[in-house]
Amino acid sequence: MTPPATWETASWGQRLLALVVDWLACQAVVWLFLGIGGWLDSAWAGFATLGLFVVESAFLTAVVGGSFGQLVTRLRVVRVGEHVRPLELLPAVLRQLLVALVIPPLVFRPDGRGLHDLAVGSACVTLASLRPSAP
Repeated sequence: MTPPATWETASWGQRLLALVVDWLACQAVVWLFLGIGGWLDSAWAGFATLGLFVVESAFLTAVVGGSFGQLVTRLRVVRVGEHVRPLELLPAVLRQLLVALVIPPLVFRPDGRGLHDLAVGSACVTLASLRPSAP
């Protein structure tokens, strides 16, 4: 599908909401495995949550076009160019590793694409903007 003239990147609020949903979901999974007490006692629990976030979001981005939080908030990560299409697995992993570093998403262009998106040629867009526009 070629990008419609109206496709737009997601707002910061939408992205932040998706990130919070992702983080809470990953946190819940770590809690299930470690228990609340184990999570509180473990110095590595935060890294386990971060690692799960990177794996979950990269895998789901490559397979269905967005992380759990992005799917829930109706966002998608797409490769931009002549045709809008999903990311492959390796670019999705690189993108999520850069997101985990925190700084790359905070350095962005006026179109809303951060360094993590620019590195792999992607954009986080609203699902509504991917629908073909009427002629």
